Amino acid sequence: MSFIKYIKEEMQLIKERDPAIHSSWEVFLYPSFKVMLHYRLAHKLYLNGHYFWARWVSQRGVRKTGIEIHPGAQIGKGLFIDHGNGVIIGETTIIGDNCTLYQGVTLGGTGKEHGKRHPTIGNNVMISAGAKVLGSFKIGDNSKIGSGSVVLQEVPPNSTVVGVPGRVVERKKKTAPQETMDQCNLPNPVEEDILKLQNSNEQLARRIFALEEELNYWKLMRKQEEKANDKKAEELE
Repeated sequence: MSFIKYIKEEMQLIKERDPAIHSSWEVFLYPSFKVMLHYRLAHKLYLNGHYFWARWVSQRGVRKTGIEIHPGAQIGKGLFIDHGNGVIIGETTIIGDNCTLYQGVTLGGTGKEHGKRHPTIGNNVMISAGAKVLGSFKIGDNSKIGSGSVVLQEVPPNSTVVGVPGRVVERKKKTAPQETMDQCNLPNPVEEDILKLQNSNEQLARRIFALEEELNYWKLMRKQEEKANDKKAEELE
């Protein structure tokens, strides 16, 4: 792909996904645009064994944008980093096509082990603000990671993950690529659990009330029976 064609594709990508962009010139000021130019150059240097210069170019991108992408990471087409400050992408990370990352996202490892130690992100994945994906596993295609989630294990395709630690709260049979950029309207498992507890508590309270009424009824019947027996005993005397 020619450099000019790549620039045009990046510009079109940012304009499509960020409603705050009103002109093509603004794209040149966008952190995602700047950092991806630095990454592509750094990655080429890294593949050719020029590790120092790769890191030098990469660190220039970090200083300008606040986004840290290791030159060894493998990134497909159409990566969009919205705002981006605080985003960290580790050395052995693999990112598929048409993915979206928001500010504060970390694609990191879990220790000092060597080899593949960072996550693999499938195609059309959205990772919301502040989410942490830590470890060498895959996030399946068309999945969404909710804001502030900490994901520590593999995520099946077409899934929605929220919470700390992250858990799958919704899984669709098929999801259209980049169906929505909505970070907020995701399932809330804590709220759902609270509602279940409230419903169970109400059912339990109704059951206890019914048992108390039944007990009071039998107590009343027993008193009436005792009175009747006492009256019969008095008549016999």
